Amino acid sequence: MVKIRLQRAGKKKAPFYHIVVADSKSPRDGRIIEKIGSYDPMTEPSTIVLDKEKVEKWIKNGAKPTDTVKRLIEKGV
Repeated sequence: MVKIRLQRAGKKKAPFYHIVVADSKSPRDGRIIEKIGSYDPMTEPSTIVLDKEKVEKWIKNGAKPTDTVKRLIEKGV
């Protein structure tokens, strides 16, 4: 099953996340299929960058976003 989820990057105590499409069995920071955006919670307000066309394409092809990513997609629109 393919999921749209967060992949952590950044330093300790300063998280930065890539929004990626990955197989649900791969580890959190493991192999990905495609990077479709980024999320920076450290800025005020937090920065969400999404490629909406790619998000729609992956959801239409059956990828399931996690709860957190679903909220970020709704905020980013």
